[in-house]
Amino acid sequence: MNHFELFDMPAAFNLDAAELQQRYRKLQQTLHPDRFANGSERDKLMAVQRTAQLNDAYQTLRSPLSRAEYLLELRGLELAHEQTTLQDPEFLMAQMEWRERIAEVDDWESLDAAYKDLQEQMRDLQSELEQQLNSDDNENAANSVRKLKFMHKLHHELEQIEERIRY
Repeated sequence: MNHFELFDMPAAFNLDAAELQQRYRKLQQTLHPDRFANGSERDKLMAVQRTAQLNDAYQTLRSPLSRAEYLLELRGLELAHEQTTLQDPEFLMAQMEWRERIAEVDDWESLDAAYKDLQEQMRDLQSELEQQLNSDDNENAANSVRKLKFMHKLHHELEQIEERIRY
């Protein structure tokens, strides 16, 4: 049973986050190991395993990036542990520009501007990714996931810079 089937939701990139959370909580109550406290050791073990599977599935589906990776995995493209780098010259140039820009962030104004620009680019790319997944354009969707992974790393770096500026 895949993660979407576990939550009885369509295998699609665009999910209703509130519905996913509601189904997660309901399943959590049903499968919680405490409900099997008086059961056999086997029942207790199964409850723990099902709860772990439920938590893993929820964490995967609630994040758009990991949900996209999972959808591609279901379609036969494993991206989670790949070492492939994107060979798109335009994106490689954008990476260099972002690296230079982040290196120059040294105050709240430049940090806020970088956050704003990065979030806008991430939104645009996520919208593209949704269209690619909906039209089964899996190779381009995989490239978009790779780009989003890079952008998430940039976001993390900006968070670290924010901590430095704060103190």
